[in-house]
Amino acid sequence: MAKKRLSKKKRRRRLIRRIILLVFLLDIATGMLLFLPKIIRVISLAQDAKTMVNESSVSTFMESGTTVIYDADGNELCTMRESKDMYYVGIEDIPDTLEQAFIVMEDKDFYKHKGIDFKAIIRAVIANTENDEIVQGASTITQQLAKNIFLTQEVTWERKVKEIFVARDIEKKYSKKQILEFYLNNIYFSNGYYGVGAAAKGYFGKEVKDLTLSEQAFIAAIPNNPTRYNPLTNFDNTVERRDNILARLYNEDIINSMNYYTALDSQVELSRQPVSSRNNSVETYARHCATEGMMQAGGFIFRTNFINDDDYDQYKKLYEESYTMYQQKLLSGGYSVYTSIDMNIQKKLQSAVDDNLDSYTSMKDGIYEMQAAATCIDNMTGNVVAIVGSRSQELEGYTLNRAYQSYRQPGSSIKPILDYIPYLQKGNTPDTIVSDEYIQDGPKNADGTYMGNITLRTAVSLSRNTVAWNVLKEITPKVGSSYLLNQGFHKIWMDKDYNAIAIGGFTYGVSTEEMAGAYTTIVNDGKYRRVTCIVSIYDNRGKLVLDTSNREENIYDSESCRMMTDMLKTVVTEGTGRGAAPENAIVAGKTGTTNSNYDSWFCGYSAYYTLAVWQGYDYPASIPQNATLKIFRQFMEQAHNGLAKKDFPKYSHKENQEETQTETQTETQSVTQTQTQTETQSVTQTQNSSSHHYTQASSQMETGTVRDNDATASTKQDSTAAGNNSGTDRPAETKNDAAIRN
Repeated sequence: MAKKRLSKKKRRRRLIRRIILLVFLLDIATGMLLFLPKIIRVISLAQDAKTMVNESSVSTFMESGTTVIYDADGNELCTMRESKDMYYVGIEDIPDTLEQAFIVMEDKDFYKHKGIDFKAIIRAVIANTENDEIVQGASTITQQLAKNIFLTQEVTWERKVKEIFVARDIEKKYSKKQILEFYLNNIYFSNGYYGVGAAAKGYFGKEVKDLTLSEQAFIAAIPNNPTRYNPLTNFDNTVERRDNILARLYNEDIINSMNYYTALDSQVELSRQPVSSRNNSVETYARHCATEGMMQAGGFIFRTNFINDDDYDQYKKLYEESYTMYQQKLLSGGYSVYTSIDMNIQKKLQSAVDDNLDSYTSMKDGIYEMQAAATCIDNMTGNVVAIVGSRSQELEGYTLNRAYQSYRQPGSSIKPILDYIPYLQKGNTPDTIVSDEYIQDGPKNADGTYMGNITLRTAVSLSRNTVAWNVLKEITPKVGSSYLLNQGFHKIWMDKDYNAIAIGGFTYGVSTEEMAGAYTTIVNDGKYRRVTCIVSIYDNRGKLVLDTSNREENIYDSESCRMMTDMLKTVVTEGTGRGAAPENAIVAGKTGTTNSNYDSWFCGYSAYYTLAVWQGYDYPASIPQNATLKIFRQFMEQAHNGLAKKDFPKYSHKENQEETQTETQTETQSVTQTQTQTETQSVTQTQNSSSHHYTQASSQMETGTVRDNDATASTKQDSTAAGNNSGTDRPAETKNDAAIRN
């Protein structure tokens, strides 16, 4: 009996083991089925890598790969770098200490591995895990070469796997010395310099072989992070890394103590001559848009809203890294970039700026003190067709483009997109009665008077600050600012809880690029398109990388936008914008002026074009005479020659309110007779915040060279606003800037 029970137990155990084995085998089979496509893909990537490397030759690593940017007519607008063939340096002419500097810092086992350093991978995994962030990379010199020459910069597992295969095959085909030569001639040294030859000539005016040890270590410091170690903008950072490289060379017994201390004590003297530039606003903007276009194609997600400063700082770091990476790709990848820039329209806009400011001849550091910026968008496509970042001047190395790199207080020009359209979306109309009364601790009206109960149309036409204040208070600053954040405004996220923004009281301000984009949204019935001048980008093999045609999203409802347009037409015909309308076009728009007349704006549009214009100084100073209306009128008049005089679509309730609107027009006309042409903002409310203070008596200017050095709009000015920002086309970024990466 006992024996029988034992036999049954054995059979039960045997059955359980078989079931477990079966489940295990099924799991393996399922796993293989799931991973089979990836296995097949990996095999395919390996074959692609082999083909690419086999088809390469020494000349592959010497190609210029110049990226060309074209205007709307297909004519060459500019290039993103010169050919690097003329700077190519053979390994025999590269000092051994310079070679060793890269090896000890980037890939100390270069001569031992076969393209992939598995020990380095393990070290990187451990270091990054312990620090909970990427503090150490694992790519070999060969892998970096593979990525720069044969692959894209996208961050995907497929690209990384292919990089490994390409690196392996490069090691099979070329010698270590050849690989090092290719690498040293293709890495990026900032400011458009590719390769050690270009860097030596650019920064020191020397051949590579003539560089001192200190100079060798100095240029070797740059490629690790071309933005952080850019000698022209972050010289001290570059010197600090130079010192670290010298220490490594000394510790590895590559140089002796005398050479080490001599090089360490050497003063680095740059002889880099400024790149010749005519302050071409179009070129700087096109390069910037191309870089961000590449980022977009690579999957980068742009943000304008942040939880706190830490959230912003993390994002900014990602943006910086991504911007640098894709800029490098453009500078060496041989892309074809097609833009919407219309040079005929561009010339008209530049002339309008120059003609209306030509009486201001005063200069500071060789640059006109009175400045202007403007951005024009084609309403049909939503693309920038013209952009002006300054008055025309023959300048060397000056690339500041105020149209997208400078942020100024917008005054009342912000009201339509921040206050009034959201208010209209709540069911209000141009004939809604609003109260223009004194507000304790609130803003004053420009003329110091209060009109009592008036229509919304009158409030908009005469730019009544009290009405705008109350309107935003009703819809809440958080809701109002969300419309701006959704339209790409970079520097307003920290102000979303403060009512002072109702009349343009921001910490930093806005750009003409941003304002033009938002006003285009109005004329396009609430449909916003991310502002850019890029139409498409193709790689060097003719493959489409980016198509920007499908980038539309709804921000406002169409009815509210049409009502807003109708009121903004009144601004031009009867309100503060009188004098902006050309004879050959129907336009709508809004003025904006800040305290002490530091900033003057006009943002408006026809059925064809939208234009945002700013005028002011690069430092706090009153404008003697506002010219933004004249600039707008002259440009619109010239741009509409030969175009039909086209009106805007009407909002649906207009027909039923003709009598009311006639009364409103009469009311407006009688008031405007005593109204001044300016609408100076007077913000008396003090925000109870330790970190944000609003005093609209100043405006903020930034450059692309000075990072993290902005003050609030009420306190400090950037002393380098009119200076040189060569080496980067990215927007000026600060502690409170919206920056960017994968």
